[in-house]
Amino acid sequence: MSLFIKIYDKNPSQKALDKVVEVLKNGGVVIYPTDTVYGMCCDIMSPKALHRMATMKHLKPQKTSFSLICSDLSDLSQYVKQLDSKNFRILKKYLPGPFTFILNGSSQLPKHLKHRKQIGIRIPNHSIDQALVKSLGNPLASTSLLHEDEILEYRTDPELIFERWKNQVDCVIDGGYGKNTPSSIVDLTGSEALLIRKGLGDTKEFE
Repeated sequence: MSLFIKIYDKNPSQKALDKVVEVLKNGGVVIYPTDTVYGMCCDIMSPKALHRMATMKHLKPQKTSFSLICSDLSDLSQYVKQLDSKNFRILKKYLPGPFTFILNGSSQLPKHLKHRKQIGIRIPNHSIDQALVKSLGNPLASTSLLHEDEILEYRTDPELIFERWKNQVDCVIDGGYGKNTPSSIVDLTGSEALLIRKGLGDTKEFE
């Protein structure tokens, strides 16, 4: 059975974070809160963990959409190709926040991700996520939770999420109730920013 670890958003306990980091470094899969919905994550440096997450979604690893969860803009700069001033302004304006930006991946991506020409980047406005990435020392790979039905509580109530996933993942972080609207997705790989999905956040600039 997986661990169920309470971490408070306002003052994340380093002791609790260290327990989660240990799980991640051992190739574990963790369900965690964000500034939008609860997500599933692992250490981006672990091909084994990425494969496990893909299997849980019934997809081949190369077909699974993973986003990189970074702690700040300097953290993401090594994983994406050099940004022009327009895209840098957009990232600086909207991050941290409830946005996933699709960018061109750089040659610095881990070897098992170098086949990806484009990568989704997130910097959630959430203290647990930022502290977790900093404690781990590199970005997280993140994907959405699977939902076999439309029961809203599976997305928002950490105790129900734990009951649903305790035999599949290694750890569930209880960071309080989540939201039930995902991030907005904006593609910045073309000449103009393109809104792919309208979720949380002010998307007027991209519509």
